[in-house]
Amino acid sequence: MREKFHISQALARVKKAIRSFPTPSVTVISRQNDPFAVLVSCIISLRTRDEVTQTASSRLFKLAKNPQELLKLSPAKIEKAIYPAAFFRNKTKSLKELCQSLVDNYDGQVPDKLDELLKLKGVGRKTANLTLILGHDKPGICVDIHVHRISNRWGYVKTKSPDETEMVLRDKLPRRYWKGYNDLLVTFGQNICKPVSPFCGSCTLAETCPKTGITKHR
Repeated sequence: MREKFHISQALARVKKAIRSFPTPSVTVISRQNDPFAVLVSCIISLRTRDEVTQTASSRLFKLAKNPQELLKLSPAKIEKAIYPAAFFRNKTKSLKELCQSLVDNYDGQVPDKLDELLKLKGVGRKTANLTLILGHDKPGICVDIHVHRISNRWGYVKTKSPDETEMVLRDKLPRRYWKGYNDLLVTFGQNICKPVSPFCGSCTLAETCPKTGITKHR
């Protein structure tokens, strides 16, 4: 008989299981204690591998450390700095528009409220929440595709989209887990609970996880 699933126990086991794996790039960048760096790296990270995000962000921050400095850069310089991030040309345009909005409406500062962050060009709920959590050390629930997938595999939520998952988690997930939930599940999802053929055979949650939606695993 499978053990009952408890979110507190699951997250404790995930935390232990991922100790040897790399920290997500945006989390590493957040150690600069700079909300602007977090926000920009979040935008660069979309559809982009972690190692590319970190190096691309580092190159850009050597050229510009705030919205005013980034606005002075030519599109070509920004594109060269963040390449080969996915959609680097579109991201360059988004970054320019984002920085202009920060300068025009927020005195060059990154807002620390979710509603205000969502007004910024190119900023969705995932980026806004992660900026709140890592940039401002405020509570939020960041839901990317890993968090959405794993939360459903566990049977902890039954949702059809990341945005829906966020709303359910806001009601269900104990607040003490909000800030760290994304970091834990992203690393877990990249290395163990993979999208296709996850490593269920060696997973520490195997006896409690209902494996919802999984048809093939290792």
